[in-house]
Amino acid sequence: MIEIRDAENSVKHEEWVNQYGSTIRYKGFFGRSRFYTVDVKAVNHILMNNNIYQKPESVRYNLGRILGNGVLVVEGDKHKQQNPAFGAVQIRELTEIFIEKSIQLRDAWASETNKEGSNGRIDVLSWLSKMTLDVIGIAGFNYKFDALSTDPTKKKNELNEAFSTIFRSGTRMSLIPIIRGLVPALRFLPAENDAEAKIASETMARIGNELLRDSKAAVLEEDKNGKTVKASFQRRDLLSLLLKANMSTNLPENQRMSDEDVLAQVPTFLVAGHETTSTATTWALYHLTQSPEVQRKLRNELLNVSTDNPTMDELNALPYLDMVVRESLRVTPPVPSTMRIAEQDDVIPLSQPVKDRHGNILDRIRITKGQTVLIPILALNRAKSIWGEDAAEYRPERWQHIPEGAGTIPGVWGNMMTFLGGPRACIGYRFSLVEMKALLFTLIRAFEFELAVDPSDIMKKSTIVQRPLLKSDPEGGNQMPLILRSVKV
Repeated sequence: MIEIRDAENSVKHEEWVNQYGSTIRYKGFFGRSRFYTVDVKAVNHILMNNNIYQKPESVRYNLGRILGNGVLVVEGDKHKQQNPAFGAVQIRELTEIFIEKSIQLRDAWASETNKEGSNGRIDVLSWLSKMTLDVIGIAGFNYKFDALSTDPTKKKNELNEAFSTIFRSGTRMSLIPIIRGLVPALRFLPAENDAEAKIASETMARIGNELLRDSKAAVLEEDKNGKTVKASFQRRDLLSLLLKANMSTNLPENQRMSDEDVLAQVPTFLVAGHETTSTATTWALYHLTQSPEVQRKLRNELLNVSTDNPTMDELNALPYLDMVVRESLRVTPPVPSTMRIAEQDDVIPLSQPVKDRHGNILDRIRITKGQTVLIPILALNRAKSIWGEDAAEYRPERWQHIPEGAGTIPGVWGNMMTFLGGPRACIGYRFSLVEMKALLFTLIRAFEFELAVDPSDIMKKSTIVQRPLLKSDPEGGNQMPLILRSVKV
């Protein structure tokens, strides 16, 4: 665990796979073993049998302290109840919001870089986080956070501050949260940053309650006969759509969510529609600074579009933009791995037989109840056995000819594990993809990007999402400093 802590996300696991083979066990905390595999048949079995392989109670406890009992946390029948509206039709309608906020971010960056004495240096992570918060506010709740506002008279956005506190990734691994997750009797133990994390969670809960109350009031507005007013059904934000679906007379009573269950989705929407996309776009911009030819080629494609306000279909019709997004999400997925625990004994099939310690050749692995399983999102995305010897390199052109082996990856999207697969796959992947494309479309047309520090100074650490830190400034918090120059057309 110390080796894992000291390495970047998944790097140590990738080394072990190269050394020991595709399927391994190693000791976790308190001597508990972890099962780890990049065998696609095994991973598919684990993901599809979500009744057997569920999030460990310790993970659900730590996630629940941040997110409540939303769709990312609950299991079984509770999970089947979750019904957020993330379909293609809804995302098509939301694209206008993505573009509008991308343009607002573009203009804010132009203003910052044009200030007297500016060298064009901007921490793109913090700005992208504000932009995606504004987007999920409007698209998710019909609520204006105005996090992007540059009005000096306005206070800092308290929800954005809360997110920064909760998702702050440091260089040190704290044992107390791990102990609290694994040993319920010790959950009274205090940990560093508990107080500010509690305040941040309370802020999220309070704002979530306000958002739910306002949405429900709009949806439940009734006329004198007790029938829902048609005007209230004009709201198209995700929470309103969820409320309407939940209130439908056609919905069986056992599938109806309580107010408490609906409220639990608010922080989930905020996180899933906020931190993941801002982090993914940050890494995409980083890759483009390290691949100037890719950045130039992408800009040429985007500048050939005649409008600043493309539709979802127009964004999806840009082949090189699609390749850039795919490759960024393959090489640096926002969430590098996830955990499951076996709720019963099981047998996991393998596509690649392995030799055990005693020299026996195994084409399946017996799993006992309580076994922890680590699902290697990043490692499978970068597996040399699938993507070739240059699997760790950022090369968008590889998507012109996808390797045959990539078709076996059990992901819900794009021949990769970034959005997982099976019944617990990411429900918001379409939302994230189109928002990311809208951001890159707008920003790459406007600016040339260059890394403001040496590439060796950038490191990746994960607190739910994989965020950048500077080795030279670990106390400076998560950041990605880039230098921006306006594109001369």
